[in-house]
Amino acid sequence: MQLVDIGANLTHESFQEDFDQVLSDARLNNVNQLIVTGASRQSSHEALALATKFPDQLWATAGIHPHHAEETTEAVIEELRLLAGNKKIKAVGETGLDYFRDFSPRETQRKSFEAHIELAIESGLPMFLHERDAHKDFAEILRSHRQQLNAVVVHCFTGDKDALHDYIDLDCYIGITGWICDERRGTHLIPLVTDIPENRLMIETDAPYLMPRNIKPKPKSRRNEPKNLPHICEFLAKCLNRPAEDVAESTTINAQRFFNLESNR
Repeated sequence: MQLVDIGANLTHESFQEDFDQVLSDARLNNVNQLIVTGASRQSSHEALALATKFPDQLWATAGIHPHHAEETTEAVIEELRLLAGNKKIKAVGETGLDYFRDFSPRETQRKSFEAHIELAIESGLPMFLHERDAHKDFAEILRSHRQQLNAVVVHCFTGDKDALHDYIDLDCYIGITGWICDERRGTHLIPLVTDIPENRLMIETDAPYLMPRNIKPKPKSRRNEPKNLPHICEFLAKCLNRPAEDVAESTTINAQRFFNLESNR
């Protein structure tokens, strides 16, 4: 079965020493297409560089994570606009709101989110979005612009039923990570994933974060990798009472459609 990892932070320093092996291991585990997340000015440039160097396996996003929202100046948006013109950049983001960490002032986060939305409308690219503990403001901002936007994914969804249904009503795709495999904090997602329309569900590792806790034996390294995506797919399939092969196929089709990727079967 073929899988697409829609969100991997492969510009993270932990991948510098063995990057080629990480990609090779991903292929050995049928993760043949990956989206490298741009989450800051620097990492957006780095994500595009990686996607350019490995054109058959990697694509990228370009944006400023809400943690770094204070980076979002007119000059930086212009840099992102230039990046968005490259065919290897497949979405605007990671952007959105994070009121859990509050690493950036909330008003600054909202202004950054709005600036990214304007860029997505202008470029016609999909949006790769982050929301944590900010459902009300996030949905309100997104709703006010939704008709002008292309496709939207709320990646690494960890919210409640109200948030999920708001995003589904806004015709968003939903990205599920190894969070759902975590018996300490992810069990609330198990009944919720059955509410996600099959044609709106995608999967991701968010590597190097969120190691799936259903891997046996437990890995020696705490670094999550794209090669672990099948564990998320298999756990999700059990939650949905569907064969893993079916979930792999549908999530792959969804990701290829969302990011405008050619099938490499």
